[in-house]
Amino acid sequence: LDEFSGQHEIVGKGKFLRQMIHADNLPSIILFGPPGTGKTTLAHIIANSTGSHFEKLNAVSAGIADIRKLVEAAKERLGFYRQRTILFIDEIHRFNKGQQDVLLPYVEDGRVILIGATTENPYFEVNSALLSRMRVVRLKSLEIGDLVHMMELALEDKERGLGNLGIEYTKEILVKIADITGGDGRVALNILEQSAAMLKPADDRKLTMDILTEVVGERIQTYDKSGDSHYDIISAFIKSMRGSDADGAIHYLARMIVAG
Repeated sequence: LDEFSGQHEIVGKGKFLRQMIHADNLPSIILFGPPGTGKTTLAHIIANSTGSHFEKLNAVSAGIADIRKLVEAAKERLGFYRQRTILFIDEIHRFNKGQQDVLLPYVEDGRVILIGATTENPYFEVNSALLSRMRVVRLKSLEIGDLVHMMELALEDKERGLGNLGIEYTKEILVKIADITGGDGRVALNILEQSAAMLKPADDRKLTMDILTEVVGERIQTYDKSGDSHYDIISAFIKSMRGSDADGAIHYLARMIVAG
């Protein structure tokens, strides 16, 4: 957990989620936040630090039969071995109402501890009955400092990172990558990895703006047609016009046009 970048409000020293993970006494929670903010990473950290049995489902491909099979196994595990089961469901907003209803009694009686991850607002996408039995933990887009720290760890780590490649870099180039990503840690690490792959063994092993420009190309805007992102941006656009902020209005208009 000490290597987790960002989200200090929820996993910082003395914060609720950190204490629950260390005590291995996690309630059912929903991790809600933009892509690349650490939802799945947090679930894996919990999996590696808990004495409970850990199961993972993706709501895109799983159905009611998969849920019931896992819950029956959880019931036996609790009855015979007194071991709890944590069920992590990625993209939980993809479950329809019927699939979410199946989970309700098992979360209610404590047979499973449910961790759901979603990029969509759970107050709209998750049944109110299920939501009332869970705690919503909101993750924010990563700050530039957090992204730089994450990339520094990746560049120095010889076991799980790029440390063996001997890459030279400056803080300025990492700040530039962080600025491009829009708070998405996954995108930052992908850009870093692709930039490292561009460095030829015989050449100078230094990350430069030329390499970064070649890797990044045109920045992809995070946008959707009907979700939170669209309403957030169009709201900011309208409020900028109302507030006579011409620069702000042009900025948000440009984001909508570039995103299509």
